[in-house]
Amino acid sequence: MTQDTEPTTVVFRRWTDADKLIGDGVIALMPELDEGRGLVCSYEHVGQHGAASYSGVVSQSRPATPAEYAPLAQELERIGYRLRIRSRRPSR
Repeated sequence: MTQDTEPTTVVFRRWTDADKLIGDGVIALMPELDEGRGLVCSYEHVGQHGAASYSGVVSQSRPATPAEYAPLAQELERIGYRLRIRSRRPSR
């Protein structure tokens, strides 16, 4: 991926059962990147890009702390994203 020219809004969440998962259990939701069928773009260390239900993820997770999401944010920046980190989905 080349460097984004525009910032990408991202909401970092941590799965509530993260201790049972592979990886750190943090997911990045990109609510302004529509994947169709009511889904948004998401990214995790394991599995990387995918489509996700924003409300479904929120119902099974909690907000990630800056310390928890820092490694994932760095990975996203390394692959070319310019991040605009938010605590929730921007209102439409």
